[in-house]
Amino acid sequence: MRAPQLEPAAGLPSRVTIYEVGARDGLQNEKTVVPTATKVEFIHRLVRAGLPVVETTSFVPPSWIPQLADASEVLAGLGPDGLGPGRPVLVPNEKGLDRALEAGVGAIAIFGSATETFARRNLNRSVAESVEMFTPVVARARGAGLWVRAYVSMCFGDPWEGDVPVDQVVDVALRLMDLGCDQLSLGDTIGVATTGQVHRLLEALDDKGIGPDRIGVHFHDTYGQALANTMAALADGVAVVDASTGGLGGCPYAKSATGNLATEDLVWALHGAGVETGVDLEALVATSVWMAQQLGRPSPSRVVTALADADA
Repeated sequence: MRAPQLEPAAGLPSRVTIYEVGARDGLQNEKTVVPTATKVEFIHRLVRAGLPVVETTSFVPPSWIPQLADASEVLAGLGPDGLGPGRPVLVPNEKGLDRALEAGVGAIAIFGSATETFARRNLNRSVAESVEMFTPVVARARGAGLWVRAYVSMCFGDPWEGDVPVDQVVDVALRLMDLGCDQLSLGDTIGVATTGQVHRLLEALDDKGIGPDRIGVHFHDTYGQALANTMAALADGVAVVDASTGGLGGCPYAKSATGNLATEDLVWALHGAGVETGVDLEALVATSVWMAQQLGRPSPSRVVTALADADA
């Protein structure tokens, strides 16, 4: 299989940790419920491809996202592949945390919003009420020795509120990190960010004490800018990138949100730039082709399409 030509790029981290979200953020937007056994096999394949962090599922009420109603069954099917600090699960509240702790997970993520409208639509709470809800979740998780991530969605634009002021994003980020979270993920939920916005937000966060070493970035590719925005963040010192194998994903509460940055596209760019990821691109492409077959449609990833066609 063709590999990218190596041409080391200056100013990038020597290694990037890919935070794989395909099994949770990717599949949650699928209208047809994916069988539990398929989800389990998908995650096993992702782990075998060398992805260091795989977000496996979410302990949300089944009525919220029916696709993830089998969270306990997925983790039971995964066995050791579903546990440890590199296998976070999303939890929205203390009930979700109870289920996660019962399953023996080693890491969780909470999901906040930089805008009031999306907070209401996603969590049925204001931003302040959301932070209040997350407070005991983070405290209990940290008390149990879990690693905790905080997502902040709508960091660059909101379909109802329009442009989102940087100061507003920083305020919410500070409130969530002050709870005791280990890592902050900045979400471009509807994919409207540009590189200048990325630099400006990262600089503003750094000025308030949240440096790039504590940040991950999560870009959607609605306007084709996800990879460019990611490379801009890496140039500013970020070394954790969220991506979804095959470009799966979207957001069930924001219809203008299309797929995530495809993991294969990211790996191709990073390996070509001399940045280590520990990921086997050939195995990852094979996983995407397999998953596309399960879903009954081709992968939107450009790299998957190119390499699969070349090998056909």
